[in-house]
Amino acid sequence: MTSDQFLTSAQWAGYATLFFAVITIITWIFKLGFRFRMVGVTSFTGVLTAGLFALSLALYSRPSIPGAVRFNRVYDTGSAQVVITVPNPITAEQLDATLRQAAIDLYSPGRLGANDGKLLIRARTVLHPKPGVSQPLFLGEVKRSLARREDPELAVEINTANLAQVPKPKPTA
Repeated sequence: MTSDQFLTSAQWAGYATLFFAVITIITWIFKLGFRFRMVGVTSFTGVLTAGLFALSLALYSRPSIPGAVRFNRVYDTGSAQVVITVPNPITAEQLDATLRQAAIDLYSPGRLGANDGKLLIRARTVLHPKPGVSQPLFLGEVKRSLARREDPELAVEINTANLAQVPKPKPTA
């Protein structure tokens, strides 16, 4: 089942819960013998409704951006700043797709609203110019809204000067 189907099921289970609650109230007013059973039925449908509603929220599937490469989160403030690392070598198209994928994957409505309500995700890689020397190199960043899951104003910036320092992929034979 999809999230929408669980939400529809939760809605109908909610109607059933309200119906059983009305029946339960009537059985208590008229002191009918099965009133305690109706309390159980109403309680059960209430729990069922809550479970279906929770499933409708939990089954959000994130879209996949074509061309994105795997990334690792190396720094996360838990609020408005995240740093990811991308592999060497990487092209500008792959970096753009990866930043967009990271903006989708790292969105959370529980993040704090610092930085003007924007989430800043910076991508870096590590170069090794000499043996024993590691140089972190920031390649680009993406800014997205912390308020909306679907952000139409997604801003991707790629640092072309730093991207030019990344070794080019070796041709395959």
